[in-house]
Amino acid sequence: MLKRLLIISRPVLWVNTIGTTMVGMWLAGYLWNWNILPILIWLTFPFNLLIYGINDIFDQETDNINARKGGYEGAKIYPKEVNPIWITVVLTNVPFLIYFALTLPAASVAWMVAYSLFFTFYSMPPLRFKARKYLDALSNTDYAFPLAFVPLALGREPNWYAVAGLMAWSIAKHAYDAIQDIPQDSDTGIVTTAVHLGAYKTAVWSTFWWVISTVLFAFVNIPVALANGVIAYLMVRGVFKNPTPKGAHDMYKYSIAFPYVAGAVAGVQLVTALFFGWYK
Repeated sequence: MLKRLLIISRPVLWVNTIGTTMVGMWLAGYLWNWNILPILIWLTFPFNLLIYGINDIFDQETDNINARKGGYEGAKIYPKEVNPIWITVVLTNVPFLIYFALTLPAASVAWMVAYSLFFTFYSMPPLRFKARKYLDALSNTDYAFPLAFVPLALGREPNWYAVAGLMAWSIAKHAYDAIQDIPQDSDTGIVTTAVHLGAYKTAVWSTFWWVISTVLFAFVNIPVALANGVIAYLMVRGVFKNPTPKGAHDMYKYSIAFPYVAGAVAGVQLVTALFFGWYK
């Protein structure tokens, strides 16, 4: 069962929580700080099971008719797995939040609680942001929250350009990735941003937000902004050339690689600067 829960937590996507945690620490001016370790552990299996396990519980109807589910792009769960997922989510996340509430600054904890609630209600009724056009994409700003709560946990002020830039990036990527699920979402009555706008207009929507993120990242680091702009251009060009769910699905492997590449450009620079004492 543990192996199954691990698969449901989508390890290939852990970079979205681990990566932002590390970048948040580096932006706070630390090459490494042991105080980050509990947060880093929380944002591996426990929090990713919260994100994707709860999502799978409430997406069983659409996942069962989605051919891309059942592999690295997402699990197909069985009804008997619902209770184990809920129990494990609670047992692995609540103790961390209690510990953080007792040991970290209130501002940092408030961002962490918001982080948890946004991801929970992205999938869970009655709010279920993922089934509400525009709110589905806008709610994904929560992927940027570690850039706020990690520095605050370490007693530093966040780089708000980085926070806002990653929020804009997350809005774009969520809508872009949802293009490939338009048929399944439409068939089950889920009106996402992608369903509402269609493939081509969703690519336009994503282009707008990726432009915003590139501008904001330029205030933080020019090479990161350039890498972000180039990759985003290649992503949306692929859909503009073939504005269909299949066209978006063909680009999905590059979408998964996007945060790894952009994060590497940022991370290598930050680690190098911190190592040589160029950045504090």
